[in-house]
Amino acid sequence: MTLPVMEPDVWADGATTLEAWTRAVDEGPFSSVCFGERMAFDNPETLTLLGAVAAWTSRVRIATTVVVPQLHDPVMLAKALATGDQLCGGRLSVGLGVGGREEDYRAAGADWSTRTMAGLAERAAVMRRVWAGERVTEAQRPVGPPPAQPGGPELLVGSTGPRTIRSSAAWADGLAGITLDLDPAGVAAQFDLVREAWREAGRPEPRLTTSFWFALDDGDGSARDQVHRHLRHYMNWIPQRYVDAMAPATGFAGTPAELRVTLDRFADLGADEVQLIPTGAALDQVARVADLLA
Repeated sequence: MTLPVMEPDVWADGATTLEAWTRAVDEGPFSSVCFGERMAFDNPETLTLLGAVAAWTSRVRIATTVVVPQLHDPVMLAKALATGDQLCGGRLSVGLGVGGREEDYRAAGADWSTRTMAGLAERAAVMRRVWAGERVTEAQRPVGPPPAQPGGPELLVGSTGPRTIRSSAAWADGLAGITLDLDPAGVAAQFDLVREAWREAGRPEPRLTTSFWFALDDGDGSARDQVHRHLRHYMNWIPQRYVDAMAPATGFAGTPAELRVTLDRFADLGADEVQLIPTGAALDQVARVADLLA
């Protein structure tokens, strides 16, 4: 379950909503609690939130979906993620991507020309070296702390293109995927591509995850309106007419029983995890999904 970090009313009561969601996910039948990164937006800063989520949970894995290393100094990012991994007792999973919003790069003072898979691979390599205890800077001691997980948290690539997936097989541990239209054939083809690329690179079997936006209703159609409102808010860098055109076919909108069928389809494809992305901040969504999973 993803936290509603991109919702406009998530700060209506301070951190109360985020904490309530996090604790409900940790207490429910979920495998991970997830949250993503944006810079020029009103969502919480990801690495700060990581510390809070580590304190609010004791069981679920914590997944960043995704962090953009080009928006950070890689050594500082490695230090922050290792700290988070220690705080949560080795439950951290890190999704990495290049991002798609130039305004986020400008807000962070980052160079848009570094938005390449080669740049992502270089930063991932620096982070691995930091976590291995290598001296990557002129200093008396290595940059610490060491991560709780030997070698550091797993790194999943947040990418969907064939070329970028193949290029990431050399360094990533798997896929932090997303599906807009919930097409099982498309997800199956992507999973097969990842498996093939990892096999050709001589890498261990990859971890396969996918994600999608969701909203629940009782068959009255309100869920689709909720998804549409969320997409208008979240995709604020895209002209609204394009968002309106894609909204009717993006994400899941339907009943809990229909969501159960959708999740079963992705399980049959070999997904190690499906990460649901909420389109509203109402806490009852967590309970409703927990009921259908139970």
